Amino acid sequence: MKTVIIGFEIHEQLNTKTKLYCDSPTNYRDAAPNTNVCEVCTGMPGAKPYPVNQDAIDAAVEIALMLSCEIVKEPIYIQRKHYDYPDLPSGYQRTSLPIGKNGSLNGVGIWEVHLEEDPGKYDPITGKVDYNRSGVPLVEVVTAPEIYSPEDGRNFLRELIKVFSYTGKVRLEGGTMRMDTNISLEGGARVEIKNINSVKGAYRALKFEITRQKNLRNRGVAVKRETRAFLEAQMITKTMRVKEEAEDYRYIPDPDIPPLAITNEKIEAIKKIMPEAPHLKEQRFIKQYGIKKDDAWTITSEIEMADAFEEVCREIDPQIAAPFFRHIIKKKLNFDNKTFSESGLTAEDVIIVLKLMNSGEITASSGELVIRGIIEEHKPAWQVIEEKGLKRITEEDVVGKAVEEAIAENQKAVQDYLNGKSEALNFVVGQVMRKTIGRADAKTVLEMLKKRLNN
Repeated sequence: MKTVIIGFEIHEQLNTKTKLYCDSPTNYRDAAPNTNVCEVCTGMPGAKPYPVNQDAIDAAVEIALMLSCEIVKEPIYIQRKHYDYPDLPSGYQRTSLPIGKNGSLNGVGIWEVHLEEDPGKYDPITGKVDYNRSGVPLVEVVTAPEIYSPEDGRNFLRELIKVFSYTGKVRLEGGTMRMDTNISLEGGARVEIKNINSVKGAYRALKFEITRQKNLRNRGVAVKRETRAFLEAQMITKTMRVKEEAEDYRYIPDPDIPPLAITNEKIEAIKKIMPEAPHLKEQRFIKQYGIKKDDAWTITSEIEMADAFEEVCREIDPQIAAPFFRHIIKKKLNFDNKTFSESGLTAEDVIIVLKLMNSGEITASSGELVIRGIIEEHKPAWQVIEEKGLKRITEEDVVGKAVEEAIAENQKAVQDYLNGKSEALNFVVGQVMRKTIGRADAKTVLEMLKKRLNN
């Protein structure tokens, strides 16, 4: 038995053009409040829902398959989940019975995958409600309670976001993912935390709630089964209400919506066009290309990067390409807060850079500068190399001049080296590389410095 037990319910908006049960558009952020609405998504009396959005159904099936779920073949009923809140105009939220079940992701069980409709957006300060978001399709992923620390929870959510991203069927914009988490300590009551909107928020909520429950137990106070809200600005959880049971929501099948029927033909059609799941791609890269796990994990963080890597490996040794992607390309993307698809990089650019580095025509430092130039200036590799003059310097007199200047300008480091601190020479090498804009060969520079200083 684990000391801490955590489970998640994750909701993410599906990237469809229209809502789940009507033809109102889903681009609610671009519209004035309460303009992307109709009688259905505002719960007008007598308004009947349309048939369930087929694009949303297909997206939910694909996500379930990516999570290794069994797709439910029997009729899937849409349920009414009753609760009273201003953002829910009809007084109930429509949610499907499981579309997929019994899946897994990196050792965490996936109990169920559902379709659900988003409620509106309620502002408790002004009391106003914007129903533009009401009816936007959501996919809900329910995990088994098989996460045992905030760090494990954070890692799981990052992996799930990768799965969502690979499908291309979710929005993945700020605020579209919302999650609830259930936390209990061994032998204690289960507490549900709501109002979590980010991976960072989930990590902080878990850290606080675990500490809160431990402190209660240390004082001999029993942990109550309840629902709490995470207040991200204060990084605390606060009591909302006593925990509801499923019966409290009075689930009933929606009489206005026929049950969904997902056929074998539909499942096979989706399988033919869906991408390989990122966690499976990572495992394949390790086995097929013989690369390190950390390299494979980084490269598969984006499907566009993973595809580019495979193209590069047709011409470049994977053992050379993989660390270049991880340490040079991904480092620059992280620094610029860009995705691979936003960077302007192509597999062809990477092949050119690595071939020139392998042949000695440019140095490793110059190769990194080329990647920076491509991303910053959106120019092809050859143009960056020519404009910046990054081809390797082979003239000994040019490098020799830079060596003499570096020695003259860095006498303390030189003296430290002569006094037995061999690592001090690395600093002088760096100064020579800076003077030559990374175009000199570092090994050659080191040999020249040693020869010059040891005579």
